[in-house]
Amino acid sequence: MIQQREIGRSGLHVAPLALGGNVFGWTADEATSFAVLDAFVDGGFNLVDTADVYSRWAPGHTGGESEAVIGRWLKASGKRSQVVLATKVGKPMGEEGSGKSGLSRRWIRQAVHDSLTRLQTDHIDLYQSHDDDAATPLEETMAAFGELIKEGKLRAIGASNFTAARLAEANAVAARLGVPRYECLQPHYNLVERQVYEDELEPLCRAQQIGVINFFGLARGFLTGKYRSEADLGKSIRGGGVKKYLEPHPMRVLAALDAVAAELNATPAQVALAWQMARPGITAPIASATGVAQLQELMGAARLALSPAQIGALDAASQGL
Repeated sequence: MIQQREIGRSGLHVAPLALGGNVFGWTADEATSFAVLDAFVDGGFNLVDTADVYSRWAPGHTGGESEAVIGRWLKASGKRSQVVLATKVGKPMGEEGSGKSGLSRRWIRQAVHDSLTRLQTDHIDLYQSHDDDAATPLEETMAAFGELIKEGKLRAIGASNFTAARLAEANAVAARLGVPRYECLQPHYNLVERQVYEDELEPLCRAQQIGVINFFGLARGFLTGKYRSEADLGKSIRGGGVKKYLEPHPMRVLAALDAVAAELNATPAQVALAWQMARPGITAPIASATGVAQLQELMGAARLALSPAQIGALDAASQGL
C-alpha cells in the first residue's frame, strides 16, 4: 500500500508521485494518454496535474488540449472519484491584449468555467496560479479564489513559479480577508537545480505547512540517464532543453545516481524521484510519461527506500547546484 500525504492543510491526500499532463494530446496521443492515466490510477496513484495552457506551444494548438483529453478519459473511465485533479490558470490563453491571462477576478472565473467544461467535471481539487501576476492586487485574486471555493467549484488553491516573498504576502492577504490560503507550491526543483527552492521557498513551506509538488523533477529527462552527450540530444523533442546539463557538475550527479541505482537494482530516474520523495517538505514530484512502460518505471520510485548513506552521496554530488 502506497502511503499518502496531505497537500498542505487542504484535506487532499495524494500518493507521492504526481502525473504531469503536459504531454497529453501533444507527444502522447489520446489512446496512449488514456492507457497512461488508467495505469497510473490502477497502480495506486491519484494526483494528475495539468494546466489550461497545455499544449498551446505546439503547432496548431490553442491550449486546452491536455484538459480535454483528461476530461474525455474521466468520462469514459468513470474514475473521477479516484483522482485528485490539479490544473492551473494565468499563462496567456490568447493574443496579448485579449485579457485571457493573469489572475484578475474576471479571468479566473472565466478560466475555471472553461477548465471545468474541458475536464467534464463539476469541481477542480487543486487550482493553481501558474505564474504570479503583479498587475492584479492580491486581494482581488485571493477573494476570487475564495468565492469559487465557497461555490464548490474548487477544493483548494496553490501557486506555481512564485517567490517566497510573494507566496508569504499572498497568504497574509488571504488571512486578512478571511479566505482560503495557497495550500501548495509548485516550484522548479530537482537534483541538479536545488538552490532556488532550498534557500528561500523550502523554509517558508515547511514553517507554514504548505505542500510542495515540484516540476522538472527529472530535469527535462537529464536525470533519467538518457542524455549523456550532445549526440543524445536528438533522442526526444525535448532534448534541446537538456544541453545546459551536459557540464561536469551535473554529470557528477548522474554518476552518483548511476551508483545508487546499481546498489538498488533500480534506474537513475527512480532514484532521482525517490530522493525528492524522501526530502522533508516535498509532497510529490511531478513526472510525465508518454507510454505505460515509462510510467511503470516512474511509479517504481515510490517503492524505493534510500538509505541515509545513499541520500548523503546524492546530496554531496549535487552540493552547490
